[in-house]
Amino acid sequence: MEEKTLKRLEYHKVLEQLASFAGSALGKERALGLRPVDDPTLIRRWQDEVSEGRKLLRLEPTAEMGGWKDIRNQLQRAGRGAVLEPEELIAVADTLTAGRIIKNFLDEREENYPLLNAHAFFITPLPDLEKRIKNAILPGGEIADHASPLLAQTRRKLAGAQLSIKNYLENMIRSPNYQKYLQDPIVTIREGRYVVPVKIEYRAQVPGIIHDQSASGATLFVEPMAVVEKNNELRRLVVAEKQEIQRILAALSEGVAQNLEGIETSLETLGELDLIMARARYSQSLDAWAPILTDEAVLDIRQGRHPLLKGDVVPVNIRLGEDFDTLIITGPNTGGKTVTLKTAGLLALMAQSGLHLPAGENTRLGVFQRIFTDIGDEQSIEQSLSTFSSHMTNIVEIVSQAGRDCLVLLDELGAGTDPVEGAALAQSILEKLHGAGARTIATTHYSELTNFAYARARVENASVEFDRATLRPTYRLLIGKPGRSNAFEIALRLGLPSELIKRSREFLSEEQVQFEDLMRNLEKARQEAEADRAAAAKLADEARAIKEKHDELEADLTQRREAILSKAGEEARLLVKSARMEAESAVRELREKIAEESTRTRESAIKAARDKLGRLHRKVGRAVPEKVFAGQTPTVLRAGQEVLLPKFNQRGYVIEPPGEGEDVQVQVGIIKMNVSIKDLRTVEEPKIGGGRSEVAGLLLDKTRDISVELDLRGQYAEEAMLMVEKYLDDAYLAGLPRVSLIHGKGTGSLRTAVHKLLKGHHRVKSYRLGEHGEGGYGVTIVELAN
Repeated sequence: MEEKTLKRLEYHKVLEQLASFAGSALGKERALGLRPVDDPTLIRRWQDEVSEGRKLLRLEPTAEMGGWKDIRNQLQRAGRGAVLEPEELIAVADTLTAGRIIKNFLDEREENYPLLNAHAFFITPLPDLEKRIKNAILPGGEIADHASPLLAQTRRKLAGAQLSIKNYLENMIRSPNYQKYLQDPIVTIREGRYVVPVKIEYRAQVPGIIHDQSASGATLFVEPMAVVEKNNELRRLVVAEKQEIQRILAALSEGVAQNLEGIETSLETLGELDLIMARARYSQSLDAWAPILTDEAVLDIRQGRHPLLKGDVVPVNIRLGEDFDTLIITGPNTGGKTVTLKTAGLLALMAQSGLHLPAGENTRLGVFQRIFTDIGDEQSIEQSLSTFSSHMTNIVEIVSQAGRDCLVLLDELGAGTDPVEGAALAQSILEKLHGAGARTIATTHYSELTNFAYARARVENASVEFDRATLRPTYRLLIGKPGRSNAFEIALRLGLPSELIKRSREFLSEEQVQFEDLMRNLEKARQEAEADRAAAAKLADEARAIKEKHDELEADLTQRREAILSKAGEEARLLVKSARMEAESAVRELREKIAEESTRTRESAIKAARDKLGRLHRKVGRAVPEKVFAGQTPTVLRAGQEVLLPKFNQRGYVIEPPGEGEDVQVQVGIIKMNVSIKDLRTVEEPKIGGGRSEVAGLLLDKTRDISVELDLRGQYAEEAMLMVEKYLDDAYLAGLPRVSLIHGKGTGSLRTAVHKLLKGHHRVKSYRLGEHGEGGYGVTIVELAN
């Protein structure tokens, strides 16, 4: 891409924003040096890397991806054989540590961040060199005593020599013999040697070497002769210390030089990772997302926002390259035409630079080999170029170079000269670019270009919307609708007298007036259609809300119904249990009296027991009356008639009416069966009698009629399964703890089907084959769940 194109579209400002999210100087340099590419594979990889960076920021926002330094200068110096300073070596060690931590972090999460981990592969861990540097140099840059045995020994001697000199001089300044000669009772250092401050008039009384004099001249700093040799020894130890430190630094620098290639590769990789994370943070700040890259040179920007605009930005939809290759945008000044043009170009550059786009989902862009622009007023006084001339200079270059897979953006095409000639030039330029296969977006005020779009295939009009009510632009792009200048409306809003506006309209030709009226009516119709569409969308949202509320109420009612049924079932079980206990009590009393009394007394006891059982039966009957199945036994049946099978609590359809016998062939679901006409009911709404609850009545009904065994012999497997399902439910409701299923021995197919149904059944606690005396293999004993 030409630098002038990047400048006109303000690409460098995007890079400045991107660089602000980098965490290192190397990352900032890479961000500012970023340029669009035309390799689709590389662009897709960049986009995927940024998406992984966004994922990392979302899932692990506290992950540390920094902590390293820009050590390029240190590496260059080490490569030339220079000895690095302690601070420089610490920077190298910090970078090695950060690289090792980042590499380990990404290696552990290779499945989540494969592309980032692919970069981390090139980071070379150097734990030995890292450890040597950190052991030898303390955080403040001081060389540690344990950096070498010789350094430790030298520093011990140095400390001893300093202590010896200080002790001697401390005794001297405290001595009454010397106190009157000293300006102050202190020990200080001059030129690296320990001295005492002596008054100038007593310099003869303190023999020694004079190293300095105070500014007033009243004090001499004297090294007493008694400590001269000790100071000499101290200086020798200081020199030895410096030599050993220099040797240690040289050895560490040599270690850096030996691993120079690996460290440089690691540093470049860390810079690349910093750039990826800067792209990810920039994407996050813009609420941007990866576009869909296509193989064709197309633009399909949905709800795109210019990244440099602040505040409440109106998103724009831009299409190019699918239904049409040339888009001509018309409309008034300050309506947003140029911003739309720049948005299209800048988002294309960002996509080809591996940056996410501030646009909606399903935004699609192709890869453009070159992008040409002619935007803004580039007149040059130095080159004696007018506005028109500067535009023509750019357009001459564009026309000669643009072709397929190129994007051309032209602002105010043909402006700056005679309107008639300018419009003619604009049409010829667009025709040339269209014929060359370029994707072109042009803005203009010329109505002739609107007609040009109507007369050419794959050329489309567009306009920036203008609100006639407020007489202000809305900055929305309307593709397929040519724009109007709205000059009269704007002039009237700005205060031009209405009589002048009226007179201005009289200068328009009849065709122009008709065209304006047509455009005005089209605009009004479009706005009304949009309002209707918005109202329909609102109604659809309200309908969805009502449906969601209905679904919630239905779920709530279902939950309440289950709770009521559960409570009713519990009440019925308690009632049945109480009835059984009373019946057993009556039987027990009867047996006791029979065993004890005479025949007459026994008859009287039996009568009393019968009366008690009768009263109990009437009590249960009053508490929960029997449930009456809705409908009558049908007298006349016809094929296809719906009937109720109370025995199975299922509905079915008559296949064949009854013949001479009373059996009717009925289909229930996928099962066909022969049923007695007495076992059928007509389908009506059920009538529920009074009492505690319908469910309680059903439970007691089952309790009175249920048997502890079910004979399935002679049944087909499908019919038998329906009978078992119903029987298990009835037995559970009746409170039976155990039941027997009689399937016979035979071929074993019925037994296998029964066991398959029982396995995992929610009513079944366990099951087994019958033992001797229970029917053996022809019976299955089922323990029911509580």
